[in-house]
Amino acid sequence: MRKQLISFVRDYFRTDEFIPLHAPVFTGNEKTYVADTIDSTFVSSVGAYVDRFEQDMVNYTGSPRAVATVNGTAALHVALKLADVGPGDLVITQPLTFVATCNAIAYCGAEPVFIDVDRHTLGLSPSALEAWLDEQARVDDDGVCRTKIDNKVIRACVPMHTFGHPADLDGLMAVARRWQIALVEDAAESLGSFYKGKHTGAFGALGILSFNGNKIMTTGGGGMVLAGEALADRAKHLTTTAKQPHPYEYIHNEVGYNYRMPNLNASLGCAQLEQIEQFVDAKRALASQYEAFFSGTEYQFVTEPKECRSNYWLNAVICENKSHRDALLKTTNGQGVMTRPIWALMNHLAMYQSCRKGDLINSQWLEQRVVNLPSSVVLKAD
Repeated sequence: MRKQLISFVRDYFRTDEFIPLHAPVFTGNEKTYVADTIDSTFVSSVGAYVDRFEQDMVNYTGSPRAVATVNGTAALHVALKLADVGPGDLVITQPLTFVATCNAIAYCGAEPVFIDVDRHTLGLSPSALEAWLDEQARVDDDGVCRTKIDNKVIRACVPMHTFGHPADLDGLMAVARRWQIALVEDAAESLGSFYKGKHTGAFGALGILSFNGNKIMTTGGGGMVLAGEALADRAKHLTTTAKQPHPYEYIHNEVGYNYRMPNLNASLGCAQLEQIEQFVDAKRALASQYEAFFSGTEYQFVTEPKECRSNYWLNAVICENKSHRDALLKTTNGQGVMTRPIWALMNHLAMYQSCRKGDLINSQWLEQRVVNLPSSVVLKAD
């Protein structure tokens, strides 16, 4: 079966060379817009393409506002600050995620709390979240969610849309409302993914996107905060070193961050975003082929949740057990077809292993079985 998979992948990508997990595609106006930026000399954080990219993203996602940043981690750091996350606070998230999710929490001086995922979404489980809060938390007279044991403030909840598959947002939003916890969506992987017709990242108080080189579209490095008007204004202020407008004086009224996206990167993003639906269609076509290939085999292909449109950023299969997973990884990588296991659980990493957690049975099960497959965009000729 592993040899057949290698042949299938090589046939689909039409190459006998090394096949990466996910490579960027530049087939539109990328060179034109980047050259235009260079000619304008406005290559840093001020320029027309930054404004255009933010507005284009508003138009695409339906978010009231979008604020571009240097990367997705910076976007999440700022989003958490805007959600009033501070030193000593607790922030609930999932252990099955990329380390940047937890690092952004740590940047705020807060501590992640790890709650299990659902197997069918790979995202944070509303039922596991509710169960942990019922056992461990209370809402005080001021409407603040706190732990029963030591009175720590549970400030926010950060679900991540794993591999572009939307988490159960209805369930998560309902729990967050009941417990008066801010919902901050880590939609770094899910540009182009919709939950019941609405774009991921546009549900919670805040959301973030990433445009790293391995994402469905890229700005080289880059991210975006999605928010309402007031919070977006604050995001813009904080990400531009908290500098107040003045014709020539340097006046900064609080600690800010040099997190603004350069105009050069934004020009690339504008060109990539023009093609986003082509990219999504291509990735969904590949996912359909993978699903058919794995049908009836010992591998379970990961499909989008019901009532969702996933961008299938990274295609994935679930193996029977860890030994089968390891054999698949060894054979494919040995033959120049790049595959990767899912991330190590965050609570297994040295800096987060002492953090609070719930029962992580699904996360542990998936950690031992999930393999990502080559998922680059292939634009087929008409």
